[in-house]
Amino acid sequence: IDSLVKNYFVEDKVVQGGYPLDMRYAGPREGLLHAVFRQNYGCSKMIIGRDHAGVGDFYGMFEAQTIFDKIPTPGDGKGLLCQPLKIDWTFYCYKCDGMASLRTCPHDKDSRVILSGTKLRKALSEGAEIVDHFGRDEVLDHLREYYEGLTEKVEIKTQSHAEGSKM
Repeated sequence: IDSLVKNYFVEDKVVQGGYPLDMRYAGPREGLLHAVFRQNYGCSKMIIGRDHAGVGDFYGMFEAQTIFDKIPTPGDGKGLLCQPLKIDWTFYCYKCDGMASLRTCPHDKDSRVILSGTKLRKALSEGAEIVDHFGRDEVLDHLREYYEGLTEKVEIKTQSHAEGSKM
């Protein structure tokens, strides 16, 4: 995060702070918990991806998004002020030459590099090459250094969702 702030963000416009909560991998309900905590830190928006706080294939791909549809709206005084930004599949598109999603990119699957944190962690833990355009080099360098420094091999189960087969 430091590399991104120093090299790409406008420093006066970015606040980087610790978030004192370990992942519980409790899926949709954890998504709500994260929204409450972020709200308490003053955030008005929160990105909710296809499998927020999920584990393996236990939860449905977009359950962490649809749970927000079941809670009160902010207007009645009971709802969350931190609203979800529901993001579908994200990927790098060679034809668009940038990051995109199913909502923003008209190109076919062959033009896309599927981005998955699970796939990234698996590749780094196995010392595999990272696909071009997966991430910024200086960030990947930090992650490689971390994974190479581990004394025990990290076992990572790839979810079926991580392969993009349902896109």
